Amino acid sequence: MQRPDLNLLVTLDVVLAEGSVTRAARRLGLSPSAMSRSLARLRETTGDPLLVRAGRGLVPTPRALELREVVGRLVQDAEAVLRPAEAPDLTRLERTFTLRTSEGFVENFGPELIRRVGVEAPHVRLRFVQKPDKDAVPLREGSVDLETGVVEPTTGPELRARALFRDRIVGVVRAAHPLAGGRITRARYLASRHVAVTREGTRQWPVDDALDQLGLERRVVTVVAGFATAVGLARASDLVASVPERHTANLREGMHTFPLPMTTPEFAVSLLWHPRLDADPAHRWLRGVVRAACDAG
Repeated sequence: MQRPDLNLLVTLDVVLAEGSVTRAARRLGLSPSAMSRSLARLRETTGDPLLVRAGRGLVPTPRALELREVVGRLVQDAEAVLRPAEAPDLTRLERTFTLRTSEGFVENFGPELIRRVGVEAPHVRLRFVQKPDKDAVPLREGSVDLETGVVEPTTGPELRARALFRDRIVGVVRAAHPLAGGRITRARYLASRHVAVTREGTRQWPVDDALDQLGLERRVVTVVAGFATAVGLARASDLVASVPERHTANLREGMHTFPLPMTTPEFAVSLLWHPRLDADPAHRWLRGVVRAACDAG
């Protein structure tokens, strides 16, 4: 069976609404001959004359009356589908967004983010999940809406990214730690016991890369998977934690923070999402709120 021309739905809607071929042609911007051809195609497609002459005018057939409301709704629905999505009413928006972040991000930026979302969209719920790896599958599959992290060559090439802030690695110790007093030299830094933050092995980029270039190595006695855990251990012991400065600002309150005694590169922490959500109005709003929360922090 040949597929019907769906463009005829618009013509049929106007013809049935106007009840006049002349007025329908004028409304559609068609010539009388073009309108006659369209009406002929409609009659052929539906198998019904639709409009029949009664005196000087035209009256709808029972089939036309049956179709009038149905066709009108179909055209309205089609126009809504093809129209750009409207900005959501945030006061009534009910949706749960899942954000995958490294440990420490939620502790530092979460309170401000949750506050802003609660003010603008009180029925929106944020679900934070840990980021055990850099696999882009959760974003691709839709189980995660947004992710924060450093864009690397291995990052999924199709993902969208927007920089949130620049950061650098700093050292942090408890307030009564020996390193809390006096100048931090490389010798003092390397003589201390360290907690490293890494998902694999005992090396922490970019700290150990910088030490490698100097032919040096620090004494790592403990390895953890997140920055918040590293700061917590440093707060409760004589361990030295090397963590991102902005990423852990709130976590380090009351502790002694110092610049590392070697040069490490700054890096950008970005917001990542899958392109299928790029134009979604609610998702676009959330991305803006995350950026604002990070700017405020």
